[in-house]
Amino acid sequence: MSEGTMQRRAQRDQRAQRARRTERLPRALVCAVAVPVLLAAAGCSSDSGSGSGDEGGKAAKSTASASASPSPTVRPAAYAKLPEPCEVLSEDTLGDLVPKAGKSGKEGTSDDTSARGSCSWSSLDDNGVKGSQFRWLNVSLLRFESDVTRGAGDELAHEYYTKQVQDAQAAEGAQKLKTEPVAGTGDEATAVRYDLKKKDGTFKQQTVVARVENVVVTLDYNGAGLAGDKTPDADDLMKDAREAAKEAVAAVVDANDADGKASGSPSTGASAAKGSAGASGDTAEADDSDDGKSRSSSKSTTKKS
Repeated sequence: MSEGTMQRRAQRDQRAQRARRTERLPRALVCAVAVPVLLAAAGCSSDSGSGSGDEGGKAAKSTASASASPSPTVRPAAYAKLPEPCEVLSEDTLGDLVPKAGKSGKEGTSDDTSARGSCSWSSLDDNGVKGSQFRWLNVSLLRFESDVTRGAGDELAHEYYTKQVQDAQAAEGAQKLKTEPVAGTGDEATAVRYDLKKKDGTFKQQTVVARVENVVVTLDYNGAGLAGDKTPDADDLMKDAREAAKEAVAAVVDANDADGKASGSPSTGASAAKGSAGASGDTAEADDSDDGKSRSSSKSTTKKS
């Protein structure tokens, strides 16, 4: 074999080797790229599974927490009944406040006597040409039940008690208005007094509002000297009104001592929350109406006298 032939063969072998190396390089690159892609895909698949598991766990915990939450509760009202409104005052007390009224009063209308009631008495002591003494007395009772949406019975009663005091203070035509606290009567009590000038004479109005647990007692008492008789002393009238209100509050407590207390642990006396439905919301609104009628009745009675 000639030297030229050998050189040409060696060159062909070198070109063949280079061609084979060039062919292997793209394949290596493709494989190198494919490995990270597979790893990335595997990583994504792993992350996705982990996230789904976390979300499922959170959802399960949330559901368990919701099912474990307790239902709303409110402390029960202390008193579940009211006394007969025309029997909250003794004969002796009525004899002092409304001496000519007799033994029975006029009971107000109520569609739920366990939630609200009222009774009124009027007295006219006619002394002929010397004039006469007029007295009018009204006792209203309103009981509140506890309600999970509105609050505890004693708290609802406190709100109504406050409103009753404000209403008494805002009486139209009131003169010489005076407000004072009353001790020893329920959990809280307030007395409001004022004069009302009318063509028949000067009427001395006394209002005592008291709250005992979830019951509000409102006592209205007024007196006047008519046809020339002397005007009664406001201090004497207020003293009698205070004693009568205390007696009415005691009647509420006595009516519930035996079997009238609601189930559960009632709040006790002055330790009850001051910021305190006997009625439901409709009951309170209805009593507002009854109370307004009572006050209107007072004015109408005094005018006739």
